[in-house]
This record gives sequence, structure tokens and C-alpha cells, in this order.
Amino acid sequence: MKAFFDPRQKSHDPQHFMARGQRLPSPEAPKRADILLRGAQAAGCHVETPPDHGQAPISAIHSAEYLSFLQTIHARWRAMPGAGDEVIPNVHPANRTDSYPSSPIGLAGYHQADTACPISAETWHAAYWSAQTALSASEAALNDGVAYALCRPPGHHAFGDLAGGFCFLNNAAIAAEHLRCKGLRPAILDVDVHHGNGTQGIFYERSDVLTVSIHANPEAFYPFYWGHGSERGKGAGLGSNLNLPLALGTGNDGFIAALETALDRITCFAADVIVVALGLDAHESDPFQGLTVTTEGFGAIAAAIKAAGKPTVLVQEGGYVSDDLGANLTRFLDGYLGR
Repeated sequence: MKAFFDPRQKSHDPQHFMARGQRLPSPEAPKRADILLRGAQAAGCHVETPPDHGQAPISAIHSAEYLSFLQTIHARWRAMPGAGDEVIPNVHPANRTDSYPSSPIGLAGYHQADTACPISAETWHAAYWSAQTALSASEAALNDGVAYALCRPPGHHAFGDLAGGFCFLNNAAIAAEHLRCKGLRPAILDVDVHHGNGTQGIFYERSDVLTVSIHANPEAFYPFYWGHGSERGKGAGLGSNLNLPLALGTGNDGFIAALETALDRITCFAADVIVVALGLDAHESDPFQGLTVTTEGFGAIAAAIKAAGKPTVLVQEGGYVSDDLGANLTRFLDGYLGR
């Protein structure tokens, strides 16, 4: 299996993370990439550096206004007297129709949903190459049937004009739209422990991309405001979004049962390519402790996806530092390859 990764993705090194009112080390640390890279290599992946596909596929998903923000905000922020090293919002608009601000503080609140997506001088370049990694894997999957994109920072919490939850550019959405522009009919299958709220938001009023997410019930789990079973799409997209929230602590059997439902919906959509938003944080030892999928469970999840018989792009999302992270990726990739 081909895999793609660019070392420039490690340059983003967030220092700020808050949980329950405490400032903690960010779980989305660069060493995640090292662990995942070793996990991919252990599965026999041939790792390549992605070529530059340009900004156009990114701009097909994210607004020019937002991309300008990502590229310029850090310099503007640091120019303010007394500014910290990272762009971190502390005030937010009541809704997205309020006035568009001109100050760096106001812009941060408008374009960053929470404090888990601090922006440094290196963030834009890391996110850019993360997106290029997903684009390269989508091209390879059409030729080879499957490819793995080691995307870091991850992407599925990023909306078209809003960062959040460690995410800046929505890699899975960018890959899916790239494939759709080639005349394909993509389905995005999100298996991260957290709901892919940004992905849902991007395609919520569209019928040409199916979005399906299996995740811990957001009633008591991030992202809280999205991911409920009643969210089915809107307008032209009504019926093209499926959320399958699971009770906290659900293990292999419950996850596989939800996956069967998800794959049935993908079949009914007549998708001819699947973009998997591959979170490994549903594992029982992941720091977020939402679900209790085992390492062997990831192999079974991968085998079920492979059985759908569609070209598949594996786009890395969550999965945080633990003794099992690398092994979980290896087992997933081995499971997809029938080992």
C-alpha cells in the first residue's frame, strides 16, 4: 500500500490546550506523526512525499477569506503589543451573520471555534502539506485501489471558514471534492471517536457527497453541538448525512454493528469511492477515553470497509499518543490488506 507524508507537517507544534479549565500539553503533538509513520511502515507501506497539487483543491472547500486568515493572522497577531506566541481566541460572535471584524482578536474569534486550534508561524504550511498528502493519496487510490494519507494536523473538525478541534483544513473533504471533480461519487466514512462536524457542515446542503460518521454520543462528548442522529442534511442535502452516535464505552461489537449500517447507506448512495476519515482514538487506551475498540477491532473495521469493494482513501484523523497508537494503525492497514 502506498502511503504519503511530508515532514513539514511536523512543524506545527501547538503549545496551548485547555480541558475542564486546566491548561495541559496538547494531545496533537508532532510525535504523533513519528508513531503513525512507524505504524505504517510496520504494515509494509511504501511512504512517499506528496507532490504539490496547488491551492485550488483547497480553495474548492475553504473560503478565500478563511485561507487569507490562516496565511496572515499570525504575523498580524504578533504585531499587537503584548501578544502571545500563538493565536488563541478569547471572544466569539454570537452567530456567523454578525459583523466581520478587522482586528486580529476579532478575526481569531470568528475563524477559530475553540482554544484547541492555536495558530503559530508554522501552522499554515503544516496544514497545507497535510492537505497535499490527502490529495496525493486520493490519486493513488484510484490507481491502486487504496492509499493511506498520514495527515497531521488532522482535518475533520474544520468547516469551510472555521478551525476547531486541532483542525485547520478539512483533508477528507478536500480529497472527496477532488474526486468528485473527476466525475466520481464519493462517500466520506468517519470512524473517529469524535463526530466529523466540519465535514458534515461543508456538505450538509449538498447531495453529491454522502457523509457518514460513527462516533461517541455528543450529548456528553466533543463536539457537543453536532453529531446527533436527527441531523440528516438540509435542502438538497436532506438524506445525504448519517450520524451513528454510540454510547460512551461502546466496544467492538457495537462499533461493527454501526459500521454495517454505515456501509449499507454507502451502498444505497451508489458511491464509487470511499474516503475514510481514519480516527484511531476510538481505542480503549486512547487518552480521550470515549469508546473501547480494541487493536484487533481495528482490523475487523478495516476488513469490513475493504469488503465494500470500492477504491478507498484512508485519511488520518485522530488517535493520540499511547502505547498502542502505532500498533492500531498497523493492525488497521493489515486488516484492510487481508492479513
